[in-house]
This record gives sequence, structure tokens and C-alpha cells, in this order.
Amino acid sequence: MNRVDVVIAGAGLGGVAAALAALRIGARVLLTEPTDWPGGQLTVQGVPLDEHPWIESHGCTETYAWFRRLVRGYYREHYPLIARARADLYLNPGLGNVSPLCHEPRVAVAVLESMLAPFRGSGQLTLRYECEAIAVETAGDRITAIRFLDKRTGKEFAATGSYYLDATELGDLLPLGNVEHVIGSESRDDTGELHALPVANPGDQVAIAWGFALDYRAGESHVIDRPAEYDFWQAYRAAFRPARQLSWHDQDPISGEQFDHGLFEGAPSAGREPLWNFRRLLCRDLFEPGFIESDVTMVYWPQNDYWLRPIVDANSSTSEEALDGAKGLSRSLLYWLQTEAPRPDGKAGYPGLRLRPDITGTSDGFVKHPYAREGRRIVGEFRILEQHVGVEARSGVEGAQVFHDSIGIGSHRLDLHPSTGPRAYVDLAHWPFQIPLGALLPVRLENLLPACKNIATTHVTNSAYRFQPVEWNVGEAAGALAAFCVGRGAQPRQVHRDRALLGEFQSLLADHLGVPLAWPAYRPYGRHFHGPWRKLYPMSGAAALGNLGG
Repeated sequence: MNRVDVVIAGAGLGGVAAALAALRIGARVLLTEPTDWPGGQLTVQGVPLDEHPWIESHGCTETYAWFRRLVRGYYREHYPLIARARADLYLNPGLGNVSPLCHEPRVAVAVLESMLAPFRGSGQLTLRYECEAIAVETAGDRITAIRFLDKRTGKEFAATGSYYLDATELGDLLPLGNVEHVIGSESRDDTGELHALPVANPGDQVAIAWGFALDYRAGESHVIDRPAEYDFWQAYRAAFRPARQLSWHDQDPISGEQFDHGLFEGAPSAGREPLWNFRRLLCRDLFEPGFIESDVTMVYWPQNDYWLRPIVDANSSTSEEALDGAKGLSRSLLYWLQTEAPRPDGKAGYPGLRLRPDITGTSDGFVKHPYAREGRRIVGEFRILEQHVGVEARSGVEGAQVFHDSIGIGSHRLDLHPSTGPRAYVDLAHWPFQIPLGALLPVRLENLLPACKNIATTHVTNSAYRFQPVEWNVGEAAGALAAFCVGRGAQPRQVHRDRALLGEFQSLLADHLGVPLAWPAYRPYGRHFHGPWRKLYPMSGAAALGNLGG
């Protein structure tokens, strides 16, 4: 039996941020991860950072900003950058246009592990990879233990703590612990949202995608075997799509304009970047000549969004059919790119496209797990609706809903990829928003907290709250709340309902952890974080916590 203060299932960005927050406050933490990498959607799923336009100056927590600085520092220290790139304060190793900081998954793994390393060395943190939660034990409205399977040894073990955080990519603890939760889309009568569906549908889940890393070796052939699924995908066209799945032809979800993508060239429509640049991880031009022969890009494009089956099935299990289907689509896309994709010179196919297993940490160049944009979500004390953050839904009201219980901020469009309903792409304007504490509190369980994409959003609002800076902020707040409650002898629900306790906790977040609670940020990120070893205060009970008010 492993006894700690806080047990965290899942070492994605939310799980790592939760661990760092709890550890800095002084809690003892067990952090488990079902794969062999931390970082979740950023590493295991290979999705480069997707961030709002103000990220370089404000709009994220100080530890998230510290993580970003460490990534850039890693490249400056270890890679042969050209002088101009090395001196660039805003170095973007991939020059990808989805983010000002596109980089390799392995670099994020190294940085995240370095952030956790001092706590592992001190024994305050236990980090166990390839350990999957298989059972949740409860007594009344409290979790008493989580049972894990160590996939390396084949043995089970139990972990107990005062608080349990679900930072899994799909909300795996929720069905295991019979926690009230939802999956898929709610009805318009239920939420009142403009873009909710008329009838609730648990099977209507946002498309997943199985990414893969590529470079390009002109004059060489790296064509894969023809996939068994290729004939199906070569002919498939969804009713809401302007062309077949394997095609350059697409439609802008906002303007409705139809256009053709290009691989290395800009699309004919003005302002359209080549797909190659979208999630490019390494740009050859930023490194000394001869270091790499080709750019490296990660393929998460419209063509490999998979919506034929939901990733969470009717039994609330991960669907192996959906996983196989998503990977089959991505294999088919790669084969099409290598053999049949129309080129500007009139030829077909780019046989020099080469998979990069070293980038993904796998044997085949495909990421370890598909990009899951939506999973299970708790039924919370408060639910975030479209009318709290959507520009159209707020009917001319300036700004997003102000939450008195804010525990952080975020910003992203309501970005609903096609779903398994099936439903077409929906892309909606938003206001920069706050994260309310009430959305982290399950309606019944007392010592479980969501720590990533599984907070109480809806199908619509999850599409804005699912991105990396928000997931980090949610995890950081959840970890801090768990440690705060351990030290204070309080319960999360008490913190939410007692204005004095809430103010004390918000002061801990804002003044000590560097979590901005409102837009615009009340201070720039000029106060540098001094490292994970700087403890905020000892875990010695209410007396130690009493000095944080005000």
C-alpha cells in the first residue's frame, strides 16, 4: 500500500502541473502514468502547443511560462542553432504556425522530468510510469484507494491518500469510481446553449486523430505498404465535407469559403499556409548547415480527423475499434500523400515523405496515443456553458462571465472539430475567460478532483477549455487545492462556500503560485520563478496556513 497526501492518476500536462503545485506547498505525491512519457497531449499524443496570441506576455500561470522558458533554453543549450535563432527571445524551433513554440515531444519530456526531478530526488514525489488505474475503492462519498496495474511487472498495487486527482486523458477514474459524469453532447433544453444539439447524444464525441511525424527526403522512396483500409478511405466522403476525406479540398468553418490546401506550397487562396508548416516541429533553416537534412512536421490535419466511432463506447470503455479506425485512416492518409496526392508540377505523390519513429518514441513513427480532444467530464457543482464565454451566446455583453470563485484564466475559440454524431466543424468566437472553482467540484464525491479536460464543461465549452495552457492551469489549481485542504484540515466544498477560505486559497494561487485569476493579467511575468525547490510553506497544519490570508 502506497500512502501519500495526494494520488494523481495521469501525468499529462494537468497531472504534472497538479503534482508541482502540491509538491511546492509541501504535500507528498504519487504521480502515475499509463505510458512511459509525461506530458499527455503535448508528448504522448504529439500535439504542439496551441495557445492564445498573448501567451508571450501574460495569460498563463508562472509555472507554465517557466516550462516554456525551459523548452527554449533546452534548444539553446543542446542544439546547434544559428546565431540569429539562438539570440531570438521568442525562439520557435519548428516555426510552426499553430503556436509560437512548436517543438519535439522528447524535448518536452526532458523538460517536464527536469521540473519534477528535485522532488523525486528528495523522496517527496513518487513517479511511476506504465501504471494504469484499474479500480477505485470507495466508502460512502469518499475514495479510499486506487488500484493500479504496473504494466512493466504485471503486478497490482494500491495507493491511498487524502485526495485523488483524475488527470487521465479520458477521465478514466470517473466510471471506475461511479462518479457522476457525462460524455458526448448535451441537449439544448438541458444547457440552453445556442450550438447544443436538440437531443443529447453520449455517442456524439469530437473526432480523434492519430498523429505521425514526417520529414521529407527528396529523390528517395519511403512509401509504406498499401494499408488494408485504403480503398475505403480513398472513396469515403462525409455528407458535411466538400470533398473526399483524402483530398486537398476543404472548407473554412467560419467563412464557408472552399479552397485547396497545399503540402509545401501555400494554398491558392490568399493567406493559406502550407499544411507542412502548420505543426512543424523542427525548421531546418534555424540550425547550422548539415545538422538536419529536412524539416520535421507532425501530421494533425483535417484529413486525419476520425469521426466514424466514438473513442468512449456505450459501456464507457475505450473503444478499440475507434483506435484501430483512427490509425487506419492516418496510415491511409500517409499512403495517399506518398503515392496519389496531386502536386503543383502535375505529378502525383511525394514518395520522399518519411516516418520518424525517433520523434514519436514509437517503433512506427505514429504517436503513442491518438489525440483525444474530448473525454468524460464530471457533473460538477457548477457547469460552464456557451453563454458564459461565447461572443454570440452572450448577445452583445462585453466580456466573458465573471466568476467570483476564479482559479485561473484561459482563452481559445470554441473549436469543435467534426464529431461522431456526425456533425460538421463548428468554430465560434469567444471572450477570454476565467476557470471557476465550482467546475472542479464533483456533485457528490468529497476527495476527488478533476485535473485536466474533465472539469464540468459541456460538449461545446470543452472545445475552448481543452487546450494546453488551460489544462495546465486546471491541474495546478487542483493540486494546490488538494494540498491546501490537507494542510488546512478543510474540504474542497468548504473552500468553495466559505468566502474567507476561498479568499485564502485564491491568495495562495495568485500571490504565491503565480496563477492569474482575471483578464487582463494583473501583473506581467517579470517576477521569475526561482525553481521547484522553493517551498511556499511547510505542511504543518492550520497555523502554517494562517499567515496566507489577506
